[in-house]
Amino acid sequence: MRILVTGVNGQVGGELMDFGILGCELIPADRSVLDLADPQSIEEACARIAPDLVVNCAAYTAVDQAEDEPEVAFAVNAEGPRHLARLNAAKGLPLIHISTDTVFDGTKTDPYLPSDPVNPLSVYGASKEAGERAIREVCPTHVILRTSWVFSSRGQNFVKTMLRLSESMEPLRVVADQTGRPTSAYDLSQAIVAVVKKIRSGNVHWGTYHFCNAGATTWYEFALGIFAEAKKTSDWEPVVKAITTREYPLKARRPGKAVLSTETFEAKFEYTPRPWRLALADVVSDIPQMSPKFSPTPLP
Repeated sequence: MRILVTGVNGQVGGELMDFGILGCELIPADRSVLDLADPQSIEEACARIAPDLVVNCAAYTAVDQAEDEPEVAFAVNAEGPRHLARLNAAKGLPLIHISTDTVFDGTKTDPYLPSDPVNPLSVYGASKEAGERAIREVCPTHVILRTSWVFSSRGQNFVKTMLRLSESMEPLRVVADQTGRPTSAYDLSQAIVAVVKKIRSGNVHWGTYHFCNAGATTWYEFALGIFAEAKKTSDWEPVVKAITTREYPLKARRPGKAVLSTETFEAKFEYTPRPWRLALADVVSDIPQMSPKFSPTPLP
């Protein structure tokens, strides 16, 4: 099976390309190969590569910047996936698409089910929700995977930001009234592998699902977990102060409690996410350039 993977310079696409899928040929497509904001680029890449399946990991992810350039966010996150889905549907090809917890407003007490009503609070969330809707409208053979708080040893993410800021900022002020489920990009890539296996077996359940690592937490608790892992190689630990969302205003509104339920995905695709703390330990140990303060303590 030939699989076209977009967004290969990102966290999830990069992890998927690094580890591959047994029995499949993965063809990488960065923005220079396939630009979601350019319909002609999408058509030319798909025609040239002629994939059997497309995994769309590409997206406009500058959440706050999207408030100032909604046209760009919607072009990449909504119209691009629509065009990609239309091409796939015309050829009867399946599409796997990565989406986000920010399609919800975070007011639900219990974990969000894939079937729950959406209500994005930001331009970014609205653009991703529009992309989901477009895919459902034009491509019946799709699997949409919503995820949250993605982290890895590559790219820009909360884990790497915390380690970088700890070099020069103390105390670190971290929001403690937003709750979600952190997700390792590697684990999400393996969830994609589980979906591909079902597609190849002919026993796939099309639709929208949630995948995150197990366990809900706050950004503040997530930060404490990061430094607890980093401290395993050092005697130093930064001071982290819990603050409210109001004390750290940003352009884009975030959901207060967007905890995603993964039960449906686990049942349909037979893949159970591990706890986020276990995934975090792997990522922190794999980050090559951490603060010198976290370098191994010299032996006496």
